[in-house]
Amino acid sequence: MTPVILASAGPDTGDTAWLLAATALVLLMTPGLALFYGGMVRTKSVLNMLMMSFVSIALVTVVWLFAGYSLAFGDDAFAGLVGGLDHVGLVGIGPDDLTGSVPTLLFTTFQLTFAILTAALISGAVADRMKFAAWLVFVPVWTLLVYVPVAHWVWGPGGWIVDSLGALDFAGGLVVEITCGASGLALALVIGPRIGFKKDAMRPHNLPMVMLGAGLLWFGWLGFNGGSALGANGLAAASVLNTLVAGCTGLLGWLFVEQKRDGHPTTFGAASGVVAGLVAITPACGTVGVMGAAAVGLAAGVVCSYAVAWKFRFDYDDSLDVVGVHFVGGVVGTLLIGLFATATMTGGAEGLLYGGGTGQLLRQAVAVAAVAAYTFLMTYGIGKAIDRLMGVRASEEEELTGLDQTVHAESAYDHGGLGHAAAQNPGHVTARSQDRSTAP
Repeated sequence: MTPVILASAGPDTGDTAWLLAATALVLLMTPGLALFYGGMVRTKSVLNMLMMSFVSIALVTVVWLFAGYSLAFGDDAFAGLVGGLDHVGLVGIGPDDLTGSVPTLLFTTFQLTFAILTAALISGAVADRMKFAAWLVFVPVWTLLVYVPVAHWVWGPGGWIVDSLGALDFAGGLVVEITCGASGLALALVIGPRIGFKKDAMRPHNLPMVMLGAGLLWFGWLGFNGGSALGANGLAAASVLNTLVAGCTGLLGWLFVEQKRDGHPTTFGAASGVVAGLVAITPACGTVGVMGAAAVGLAAGVVCSYAVAWKFRFDYDDSLDVVGVHFVGGVVGTLLIGLFATATMTGGAEGLLYGGGTGQLLRQAVAVAAVAAYTFLMTYGIGKAIDRLMGVRASEEEELTGLDQTVHAESAYDHGGLGHAAAQNPGHVTARSQDRSTAP
């Protein structure tokens, strides 16, 4: 999605219309994510989960317009690591300025929706137990110190990952998926596990809500990936098709594992498989063909269906599987570019080993390692700093009662649900006492 600045008498109306629609689609993904996550938590913290996504829209927007866009997409200021401050407050950008064939203000807004979604995704790793006030501090600080530099590395003018290393990330495998996954793991480690983790039933309280959220994410993802072509063209069409295909094979792969391992294909597995496939195709949708997209989605559905159980084995409480789906799926999709990228899709640009191969695979691996290490360490440091300043974890009483009542003074439902009952009886364990059927 690296922009190309072109001299033009005016914007291309077709490209502009498509990117306007794509921007709206990507913005819709955050409310879709709120429903997806909201259905996955217990009844006592549904509204808090929704709020963490919705407030991210406001917080990231303010940060992005003030300095985030300039630092991410301004002219490189230091060794491919960060942009300059020429456009703080969007100074110097008017309605007639273009990025490629679309207005720069539209490109700015499109990129803003990516930053919003990435921050909101992290909330799934700390569901049920993070102080809302700490989240309000974490999101803007994290956006400036973590998301913005990584976006510049990959998509900004002179960013080192694309321009120097030669790694590929069409729509955000590195910038969005691996970044939010590594950050979610770091923040989950800072906060610690939920009360009753690996003991109490913590199943999704509303699977229809989960399915609805997954459907909205799938719908919005067509704009997420297709819009990254920055034009109404064949590349956008191929990206949309690849996105649809990968979501389908991700769903099938996850259900196959569930049927073989557990004897039951579940709606939760279907929704999770779709998201896993979509995550994996995000970096690759502009570089692989249709069959490659099918393979990427299938691989992600299978691998992620096993990866969500790692938290039980390694004892980290990633509440809603941000690590198991987004980090692992992002790694799968980013690395598989080295196996499935085709010259037909990429055009065989000079200086990069397109068409897959060990050279490109190595570049992808270096990019994955660099982004994962940076985002994990920075997020861990931010989390620790906020913890020392104001504390990041809700009190035991707040967590047991539920954050909806204790933080927001509201309840999603007018009657007690399974999650509330489980909170009042923390020793109660059902036959399916873990978050997913993949629990050991």
